Amino acid sequence: MRRVAAVGLVGGAMALTAACGGGGGGNAAGSAAKADLGAGAAASPSAAGPTSTAPKVSRAVVDIQPKAGSVDVAPNALKIGATGGKLTTVKVSDKSGKEVPGTIAADGSSWTPSAALAVGTAYQVSAMAADTDGAVATADSSFTTLTPTALAKASDNVDDNATYGVGMIVSVDFSKDVKNKADVAKGITFETDNGTEVKGHWFDDRRLDFRPEKYWKPGTKVVVHYRLKNVEIAPGVYGTDRDEPFTIGRSQVSTVDAAAHTMTVDHGDGQPSRIDITSGSPDHPTWNGTMVVMAKEGVVRMQSSTLPGMTGAPYDLQVPHSMRLTTSGTYVHGNYWSDAFGEDNVSHGCVGLKDVKGGGDSTSMGKFYDSSIVGDVVIVKNSTKKETLDPANGLSGWNLAWSAW
Repeated sequence: MRRVAAVGLVGGAMALTAACGGGGGGNAAGSAAKADLGAGAAASPSAAGPTSTAPKVSRAVVDIQPKAGSVDVAPNALKIGATGGKLTTVKVSDKSGKEVPGTIAADGSSWTPSAALAVGTAYQVSAMAADTDGAVATADSSFTTLTPTALAKASDNVDDNATYGVGMIVSVDFSKDVKNKADVAKGITFETDNGTEVKGHWFDDRRLDFRPEKYWKPGTKVVVHYRLKNVEIAPGVYGTDRDEPFTIGRSQVSTVDAAAHTMTVDHGDGQPSRIDITSGSPDHPTWNGTMVVMAKEGVVRMQSSTLPGMTGAPYDLQVPHSMRLTTSGTYVHGNYWSDAFGEDNVSHGCVGLKDVKGGGDSTSMGKFYDSSIVGDVVIVKNSTKKETLDPANGLSGWNLAWSAW
C-alpha cells in the first residue's frame, strides 16, 4: 500500500506540474522538453536539419581605372564604373585621408570626380556595387598621378585690385597651344558680388576672352579664379593656380557718329556731352562697331610708313593723349595739326579730338583722356568702312552675339 501510494503521489505531482504550465516552473520544464525534442530530432537520421549554403556571387562588376600600382597617371584619367549592378559607395582619398568629392550617376553606372585630381599625388580608391538581389561586389585600387614636366603661362590684361570700365573684356593668352580647351575654360571661373554670369570664347588655340552678356554693372566686384595646376593644357604641360580681384568703375559709353563728325559721351546720368571729332577719311575709314579702350598710352609716335596701302602725304608725328582701341592700330587721340573737327573726316582710321602739341589738360582730348579708363566703351557708327570689325581685333568681342560667344 505504501509503495502504491508513493507511486500515486509521484504521478500526482507530475500531473500538477503539467497543469501549471503558465508558471515559472512550467517554462523551465517546457524548455527542457523542447531541448530534448530538438536533440532527438537532430539525432534522427530521418529528420530535416539546418543546411549550409555558399554566399551568393554578385552579378555586379566594379571597374576602376587606372589599375592598382599605376604611376604617372593623368589627373583626369580616373574612371569608376559598374556593370550588372549599380554603384552604391565610392571613396577616393589622398595619402592624408582627404576625400575627393564626386557624384554617382543617376543610373548607378559610373562615378565622376567634381574636379581633376592633383598632380604628383598618391590616391586610394574603394568602390562597391550591388546587383538586383542586393549581392555586393567590391574593388580597390591605388595609383599616383604624374608630376608635370612643363608649365604653360596664362597671362591676362587685368591687374590685381585695378578698376576698369563697363566694357572690360578679360583676355587670356597662353604660352603654348591649348589642346584641352573645354577643361581649361572650366578651370578659369569668375566670382562676382552681384551674380553676373561670365562666359569664355576661344579665338584661337592660345586666346580665350571672357565677358558677360551685357556691359558690366558699375561697381561690380570681380575675382578671377585660375585653377589650372591640375589641368593638362597641352600634352604633359600644366598651368598654375592664382586669384585676381578687380572692380568695375563708373559707366562711360562714347558713341562716334562718323557722318556727323561728333562723339556723344554718356555716363548714364541723363546728361550726355557732345564733342566735335574727325574720323577716318574715305580712303582710310574708321571701323564701325563696338570697341573698348585697351590701353591709355599717352604720347605715341605714329608713322605713315607703318600703314599698309597708305595714301596721301606721309607723316611722322608724336600724337598726344593716345588710347588704343584695336590691335591693328585704331586709336582715340589728340589732334593738333588739323581744323576739321565737327566738319570733315581726315584721319587715317583713328578718331581725333582737338588738342595741342604735347597734349593739353584743358583741351577736348585732354579732358576726355582724363575721364577715361581702360575698359571704357567706344562705339563707331555711320563710317564708310565696308568690312566688319573682327571681334578678335582688340577687345571687340561685344560685336559677337551672346548666342555665338
